[in-house]
Amino acid sequence: MNDPAVAAARGRGDGVWPLIHAERAALAADLADLTDDQWQTPSLCDGLTVREVLAHLTAGASLGAVRWMAGVIRCRFDFDRQVAVRLAEQLGTAPAETLERFRSVVPSTTKPPLPPLAMLGETVVHGEDIRRPLGLRRDHPGEVVTRVAEYYQGTDLVVVAKGRIGGLRLVADDGPFAVGSGPLVSGPTLALIMAMTGRAAFCDELDGAGAEVLRSRCGAG
Repeated sequence: MNDPAVAAARGRGDGVWPLIHAERAALAADLADLTDDQWQTPSLCDGLTVREVLAHLTAGASLGAVRWMAGVIRCRFDFDRQVAVRLAEQLGTAPAETLERFRSVVPSTTKPPLPPLAMLGETVVHGEDIRRPLGLRRDHPGEVVTRVAEYYQGTDLVVVAKGRIGGLRLVADDGPFAVGSGPLVSGPTLALIMAMTGRAAFCDELDGAGAEVLRSRCGAG
């Protein structure tokens, strides 16, 4: 039986911040020895280098609700412009400064008006947007990827995810995550997360009758 108190705590994001901080710290450590050329590697985010994606993560950890809303108003509710402006603020003059700015927000609990689980999802997904093109790998804790997968399967906030997996059955082969009905898509929890958030590069790790359907939906939304 589901405990209402536990469900409420999960909804508030209780216990999520330590996971976010650990993911940020791991990403900072992974990027410590990049060359200048590596910092210019295209990420899995269209049009952004790995350095720019890291600056975007720094911006998200530096922007409270009031500043976020002020920026949205200043950008006339153009959310893409707001993201670009905040990214530019955190880029710095050189890759070393970009990384140092990110390190400074590792313990931050500042966030835009989003649930903490959304911040965990951003950290995991954008961390992989950076790592995958660089050939870096992280063995994310099972609790982290399971909670992120459970969050994304039920929302289209920030990124289309729930809508992308409609009519499909997703089942992790390395953890408890399972959701939906329809043609099966199975594979590692991380690959399911990345595919449901539109990263086709991870679809090669997925199997099942629905895998190609999900691949075809990557990049949409």
